[in-house]
Amino acid sequence: MAEKKTLGRQKISMVKIENEDARYTTFSKRRSTLYKKASELVGKYDVDVGITLFSPTDKPYSFFHPTLDVVVDRFFSPNTQPSESNRIAIENSRNKGRELKAELDGLDIIERGLSNPTSGTEETDMKKMWESIMEFNEEEVNELELWLKSVDFDLKNSLSQVENNASSSTQAPPENVD
Repeated sequence: MAEKKTLGRQKISMVKIENEDARYTTFSKRRSTLYKKASELVGKYDVDVGITLFSPTDKPYSFFHPTLDVVVDRFFSPNTQPSESNRIAIENSRNKGRELKAELDGLDIIERGLSNPTSGTEETDMKKMWESIMEFNEEEVNELELWLKSVDFDLKNSLSQVENNASSSTQAPPENVD
């Protein structure tokens, strides 16, 4: 039997990371993983989830689905029905989640089309992509246009948030990721 070349997965002890840069990096990676796992739970099982974290610099981060109010109400009163306003917020949040999932699926399709390993050059790949887009029917063109507008809006929104965070020297309020 051949010996293992790697150590594989190993248990990491839960001790404070002394190196400050490593601690910040690890926090960011673990926060992203927690958000991703919470998002997967919401997508697969249609559950209400709430996460609140504080960074090593005491900056608060949060993830609530569908909303903070709904999650807190469910926590304190698990057997009661949500109010009418909360029901509307829940449905809006779930619809937004479905729209974002459809957008992500569209991006995956485009990415697969662009990374087709059987074609020759990048120029050929781009030409094939545009040829396939030119074959869209009117409904597909409208969907692509809406998708591009939403991506443009999301990018501008993210850019403005980054610019606001960079220019802000005070502690920022918690991030809500729905």
